[in-house]
Amino acid sequence: METGGAFGAGLGSPLLAGLLGDAELAAMLGADAEIAAILQFEVALARAAAAEGFVTDAAALALADACSGFRADHEALAAGVARDGVVMPALLAQLRQRLPAAHHSALHVGATSQDAIDTALILRLRSVLEIFEHRLHGLAARLDDLATRFGTRPLMARTRMQAALPTNVAHRINAWSRPVHDLRQNLNALLPQLLRLQLGGPVGTLDAFGPRGPAVRRRLAAALGLADAPQWHTDRGALADLAHWLSRLCGSLGKLGTDVALMAQNQPAEIALSGSGGSSSMPHKANPVRAEVLVALAKYAATLLPAMHHALLHEQERSGAAWTLEWLALPQLLQAAGSSLCSTRVLLGQVEWLGTSTDG
Repeated sequence: METGGAFGAGLGSPLLAGLLGDAELAAMLGADAEIAAILQFEVALARAAAAEGFVTDAAALALADACSGFRADHEALAAGVARDGVVMPALLAQLRQRLPAAHHSALHVGATSQDAIDTALILRLRSVLEIFEHRLHGLAARLDDLATRFGTRPLMARTRMQAALPTNVAHRINAWSRPVHDLRQNLNALLPQLLRLQLGGPVGTLDAFGPRGPAVRRRLAAALGLADAPQWHTDRGALADLAHWLSRLCGSLGKLGTDVALMAQNQPAEIALSGSGGSSSMPHKANPVRAEVLVALAKYAATLLPAMHHALLHEQERSGAAWTLEWLALPQLLQAAGSSLCSTRVLLGQVEWLGTSTDG
């Protein structure tokens, strides 16, 4: 069950989990993780508001106690999302039941649903992208190892899918590894604009906090480890940039998958893979399944990128339609990227040898 926040369902049916699944990422993209991040925002917001005198310290402490160990009624949340389009009204109603009435003012003080949901998204993206960076580092190391083991072996370079000139395996591997290094650098450049707090109140003006609004925002950003920035309710450019990066990641790994599939097809084969896929009717087949998955995910990610560009179009101070479109597209892009990284790791681990003669 999803809660009308930033992340949606997984890739395909449960039967495809072994092929396309990413259990580590799935844990961060689910409803429970989203709710936990929202609660983190609400507790930190109450404490920041208390520090500036908008609620009492006792109220902020009571809210923290109420959120500790909180277990949401998912069925009630789903019904609330169906009614309201977002999870916050139903979630706040459940939290109020655990909070003494005298301290209700500390809950969601000066904020709006988008503040909580967008900040929860960014908090989880921070963790997801840390995983992606770690995986890219691992892929770079595996590619370096393949270059060390097989780089001097001969290989026929091919242009427009025709034999061109003799080269070596290191040349081909370099074409795979260079984008991996670039993607890591590009991600580091993207993070400062992406990892920002969202706090603007109902229309983005921080009006509930008056002249102390920037101080509350600054305290909240520091507590959550995010950059302090003006509200970005309708400026989704950083998320569009992230979507572009995710599509580039899938495309770069898809190129690797395309090359591996073609190298396995060539006669004589230019690559040997352990654990290749079998056929129900042709025992001689050894299908490069993981390479094919990378190609499919690259093409899938490319179809999702335009949706994130459409989601840039917010009418006035907030768009429910654009926001919902973002919820549909962004989680699928994240999961496609996560699955691509997992499949590339498996594929590189299957390589037994690379290279061939330069004849023909």
